[in-house]
Amino acid sequence: MTSFLKTLVRTPWFWGIVGIVLLLTLNVIKDPNYLSLGINPTTGMLAGNLLDILRVSAPIIMIALGMTFVIATKGIDLSVGSIMAVGGAAAMESLSAAGAPTSVGAMLTAIGIALLLGAVLGLVNGLLVSVIGLQPFISTLVMMLAGRGIARVITGGQNTNATNEPFRQIANGQILGLPISFVAAIVIVVLVSVIMRRTALGLMIESIGVNPAASRLAGIRPRPILIAVYILSGVLAATGGLFTVSEVMTVDVSGTGYQMELDAILAVVIGGTSLAGGKFSILGSTVGALLIATLNKTVLFLGISAAATPAFKAIVIVVLVLLQSERVRGYVLRLGRTRSRKEAVA
Repeated sequence: MTSFLKTLVRTPWFWGIVGIVLLLTLNVIKDPNYLSLGINPTTGMLAGNLLDILRVSAPIIMIALGMTFVIATKGIDLSVGSIMAVGGAAAMESLSAAGAPTSVGAMLTAIGIALLLGAVLGLVNGLLVSVIGLQPFISTLVMMLAGRGIARVITGGQNTNATNEPFRQIANGQILGLPISFVAAIVIVVLVSVIMRRTALGLMIESIGVNPAASRLAGIRPRPILIAVYILSGVLAATGGLFTVSEVMTVDVSGTGYQMELDAILAVVIGGTSLAGGKFSILGSTVGALLIATLNKTVLFLGISAAATPAFKAIVIVVLVLLQSERVRGYVLRLGRTRSRKEAVA
């Protein structure tokens, strides 16, 4: 094995790509036309399972991206699913009140309100963690419960529909054959990557995760960085909520973003970001989000019952994590060599 392959195999996101390929292969075995693309006669746009996976991956990419930096500071954000619901509820209520089915201004206003609310809720999380000193798990758990309540207050406890064609195009429109929401998610990932890796911000986040006391002695002030990280997570979660509700132009205050925080954490871990903090991989989290989206789509495509779905997803995730483990791979390689020697002797 060349040094390049050895390095590649040791990269966590490589096994995420392997998992995506295996899941797609499983779907192709069931239906050889699974990967085929065609023109939707109603919309005149490209349609197919691959595009559906990219579309549903956009919100997961957003919340996984925000979760990546929170976990890198040795924290966790359990409120991203609820903030998705808050952002979606605010956008739908704004569009419903505007009553302008083709207005770009109404769309921009709805997006601005949703992102502002996401930033405010992220700020509250950041203040609770960095100023009050609460554990991130407790702070964001409180926000997770409060967020659902805020979403219900915004919509009056009802699911809200709205009609606005520019907003609907966010999830249902295409750029060069790709869903606009997916393209927007990738652009945001690239912008955030540039900010994190071309400035000292990424290193400061990692230093706080490694050793907050040492980073403070080195002149790094953890408090504003922690607040900024939680605000970023809130804004990205609200963006994910916008992607989600724009697909159906409805917000379900109980269902929008429900348990999405678990998908975000899984995507980050699969991508190689340590839960112990101190190191993050934006590319890995993006691959992890694509894997989660592919897995969700596979569960539906294979017709796995709702009762068995959590077990199926758990098995896939556990197998993937085992493949990422150098100790497990070393054991499998040693087992293979031992068998080869026995066969050679025989």
